[in-house]
Amino acid sequence: MSADLYLRTARARLRQLHDGDVENLVELNSDPEVMRYLGGGPAPREEAEMGVARTKMYRERYGGRLGVFSAELTETGAFMGWFHLRPDRKNLDDVKNLELGYRLKKEFWDKGYATEVSLALIAKAFDELGADSVFAVTDAENAASRRVMEKCGLAFEREYVDPEWNRRTVRYSVAGKDRRRPSGG
Repeated sequence: MSADLYLRTARARLRQLHDGDVENLVELNSDPEVMRYLGGGPAPREEAEMGVARTKMYRERYGGRLGVFSAELTETGAFMGWFHLRPDRKNLDDVKNLELGYRLKKEFWDKGYATEVSLALIAKAFDELGADSVFAVTDAENAASRRVMEKCGLAFEREYVDPEWNRRTVRYSVAGKDRRRPSGG
């Protein structure tokens, strides 16, 4: 098992993101459908490069326990996208309230990967990392991401206009004490 391995599920694995992932991120961020709720158009290459640099900061600051991780299909090693489990960007010292997020290539949509990996990350947050709560945010119109959040046991918290993105955003969350564990199968 690689030292870079962060998490493994039945069908996916997460590993540390590296400089070699920039091209994967550029491809991911170039798909207008993937970016539909994130500004609509392809993101510049610099965003992928800055993302990898930010990931290194997370890895150093949190000893590899929190950050942004490359998602790969276990069976083939194909790049699926990324997931993050990190503190709120506005309060990097709060490691008790963690943000869950992801971005997947279109070919991996509607196959249960987002839910599968998100459930594993939520379990890791509470069972291994000692989090008090996990939250996720998305564009208010992003019904697919909202469904994933709900399937993972996160409850709608509020809707607001995100000042950074200037769009209607929703926040979902779950507290460790309120988490319902999946019943298997």
